[in-house]
Amino acid sequence: MNETPRLNQSNLKMLTNLLFRLLPVQILLAAVGAVNGIVSSYFASNYVGVDAMSAVGLYSPINMLISSFSMILVGGSVILCGEYMGKNRRDNMQGVFNLNIMLSLLIAAAFTVIYIILALSDMTGFITRDPVIRPLFNRYLLGQAAGLIPLLLGNSFASFLPLENRGKVTLTASVVFIAVNILLNYVFVFLLRLNELGLALAASLGMWVFMGVQLPFFLTAKSSFRFSLGKVDWGESGAVIRIGLPGALTYVYQTARGLIVNKLMEVYIGSVAISAFATSDYVMRIFWAVPTGMIAVSRMMISVSSGEEDRQTLADVMRVMFRRFIPLQCLISAAIILCAVPFTRIFYHNAAEPVFAMTAAGLRILPLCMPFSVMCMHFTCYAQVSGKQLLVHLLSIFDGVISVAGFSALLIGFLGINGVYVANVLNGVVTTLIIIIYSWVRIRHFPRNMDELMVIPDDFGAPEDQRMDLSLHSMKEVVSVAESVQSFCLAHGIDSRRSNLAGLSMEEMAGNIIDHGFTKDKRPNSVDIRVVHKDDDVILRIKDDCVPFDPGERLKMTSDESIGEDPMKNIGIRMVYKIAREVQYQNVLGLNVLTLKI
Repeated sequence: MNETPRLNQSNLKMLTNLLFRLLPVQILLAAVGAVNGIVSSYFASNYVGVDAMSAVGLYSPINMLISSFSMILVGGSVILCGEYMGKNRRDNMQGVFNLNIMLSLLIAAAFTVIYIILALSDMTGFITRDPVIRPLFNRYLLGQAAGLIPLLLGNSFASFLPLENRGKVTLTASVVFIAVNILLNYVFVFLLRLNELGLALAASLGMWVFMGVQLPFFLTAKSSFRFSLGKVDWGESGAVIRIGLPGALTYVYQTARGLIVNKLMEVYIGSVAISAFATSDYVMRIFWAVPTGMIAVSRMMISVSSGEEDRQTLADVMRVMFRRFIPLQCLISAAIILCAVPFTRIFYHNAAEPVFAMTAAGLRILPLCMPFSVMCMHFTCYAQVSGKQLLVHLLSIFDGVISVAGFSALLIGFLGINGVYVANVLNGVVTTLIIIIYSWVRIRHFPRNMDELMVIPDDFGAPEDQRMDLSLHSMKEVVSVAESVQSFCLAHGIDSRRSNLAGLSMEEMAGNIIDHGFTKDKRPNSVDIRVVHKDDDVILRIKDDCVPFDPGERLKMTSDESIGEDPMKNIGIRMVYKIAREVQYQNVLGLNVLTLKI
């Protein structure tokens, strides 16, 4: 008796495995900037002084502004390329990549000039009027100007490499950056006593190394993305900005929030509060790399599944977020809270100083907002991709400035700096309520499942009665899968000939994957199968997590001479290419995706 194929529960399992496989690289990538901050904080507080720490803290909102431009380009370009990847439009992908590089260069060059002018002409009074801290900040800003070009280009390269399934290149670049950054801080700050300028130069030169390690791959023939001035698709500029801007507005709002909160702390408490907040914030940024990495891998899957109109995978990304990412983040937040005092002692050794108590309080309260942020970032990204601009703007403006700045202004007079910390937690509660209320208003009742919470349109992708999802894990299930495909086609009015051919094609290709792909590595594999009836077409999509295998390339390798020598060589692949009206293959984020149209 044939085994009955299991319903497509493996799609969620395969997606979970994929996201967690990509997650370490993305976390380390996100940690690059955080490590820069933590190293700068350590050397500033231990070898330069608390005033230098204030200068580093004052730069944080400016850094957010630069990050907003990077997010516009990276967010818009990666989402757009992911959609084109889902539609197998490679020329469009290339044009968007080249556009991203050109815009990154132009924006970085413009801000480099602005930084230099502000620093040399002492035009930074809008940041701080403190006569002691202001010259320190000017020198720090001048050193940061040297690293803007590699910062934006490095971020772009790191975002495109996962689409090439080359995350290990970014992993290597991140490790090298961390080592170089520590070494240069030791040389510039400890040995040469360059103080604030040394802190910034160490980070800037480290970013040149980070970018340089990633660049060579894009110059090889292996890369799908190669820079060419003649292939810059300037016409996509509007689409990149339109898609990337709503999510990037969070950084713009955070710039405003940072300026407001810094001013509140300066007025109500003094510069010591800025130093404490900056220290706790930089420690937290190490751990913020985890949710940032989570949204980085989810963004790629959300954009690709949106391009494929894969309703199931789109919802499964959010299921992984709720079932895996948020619980993991809760554990990390608990660990930070427990280690608040030891972390504080890294920077300040005298527990009697006010800055010590303020920093420790921040590390006990701020981690509570992180699980809320995981949810907020995922829904902001999904809203970007799906065109829900109202939700994007609501989340961006409340998360970015209104909630934190508003609650801080209300609480700082009563709670001191703890009011600023508590405001961040209350902000998480507010953004969660916004997501739920938005869904409630749109669907006119309280959301009862993931599709309703996400407000996925009814006409998105194939409706349930026009598709069938299966998964298989062994050769024993292949025949029953073919029978299920044939039965599905007959039930939807497809003639018996095409129904038989659809079942036969599925049996050949799925069997080939199990027979060859499952033996190439030592980890458990699965095959995710989707059959869709659309406009009298039968669309078969086969997705697996085995080693990359392009049947089209294998077909080209089978020459007429080799067929003459062995008529049975690759006969299954040759038969399927004759049966199918259209065959498309892609390797998407390490997954083989084969689509047949019968």
